[in-house]
Amino acid sequence: MKKGFTLWFTGMSGAGKSTLAEAVEKELLERGVGTEILDGDVIRTNLSKGLGFSKEDRDINIRRVGFVCRLLSRHGACAIAACISPYAAVRDEVRESIDNFVEVFCEAPVEKLIERDVKGLYKKALAGEIKGFTGIDDPYEAPEKAEIVVKTTEETVEESVGKILRTLELMGLIPATDGGTDYSEEEEEEIKKRLSDLGYI
Repeated sequence: MKKGFTLWFTGMSGAGKSTLAEAVEKELLERGVGTEILDGDVIRTNLSKGLGFSKEDRDINIRRVGFVCRLLSRHGACAIAACISPYAAVRDEVRESIDNFVEVFCEAPVEKLIERDVKGLYKKALAGEIKGFTGIDDPYEAPEKAEIVVKTTEETVEESVGKILRTLELMGLIPATDGGTDYSEEEEEEIKKRLSDLGYI
């Protein structure tokens, strides 16, 4: 049986979580890795309908996503969660409940996110039309020990995906491709150092 795992994308609205999740899913499926995406917006519609955006409701939502991820990864699949998940404590709670939990922090300065505000949400939040908006009048607690950090306003999607896949390869969670990666020696060492610092290798 294949080793299941959870790939948990966290970051503020517009930081590229869903885009990267879909791109990584495509690559994993091509490698024969059974994969399922749990996207924050889709989960809100189907699994967490009726929940609001208070801290308590947000935490309940994340616990529900974590529960589904645990079931999927326990049965050998890769569960990909793409949720803002702004609070560190509940993310850590989910981490503790899942074997092979890999956190991907989509790091992006709020100033850049406001600039490229494709959904117009930051504009509404700044105008007071949306209350409790993460990064404006509600906190985002960035992870301190994420296995993978992608700088989505500096890297291309391909660069970020490459970093994620190479990390998963080094962790022994997915098969390496025959051709290897296009990563430079410096980039490879950066990934290895992060995993070493976190105690994986």
